[in-house]
Amino acid sequence: MHILYVQIHVKPEFIDAFKQASIENAVNSRKEPGIARFDVLQVPDDPARFALLEVYRDASAPALHRETAHYQTWVAKVSDMMAEPRARTIYTNLDPPDQGW
Repeated sequence: MHILYVQIHVKPEFIDAFKQASIENAVNSRKEPGIARFDVLQVPDDPARFALLEVYRDASAPALHRETAHYQTWVAKVSDMMAEPRARTIYTNLDPPDQGW
């Protein structure tokens, strides 16, 4: 598994629009064969802070994801909504075993 944890800080006036665009992207992303999980998370006491948890079946799947129409639409919609550039961390899976996904 290839796991991305993406942290995003959104301008306060765009919180609702960002949520809507990100959920739409996540719903479509979960239909991709290379994606095992795609979650949109929001910090309860700081609603302008979000995270995306993206679990890919292999290291080549993120590049395929970035080529999809729904991802490109998401980037076009949300880029100006961000208060700062998004930060990402790449993880590898330890447990449960990859077969458990």
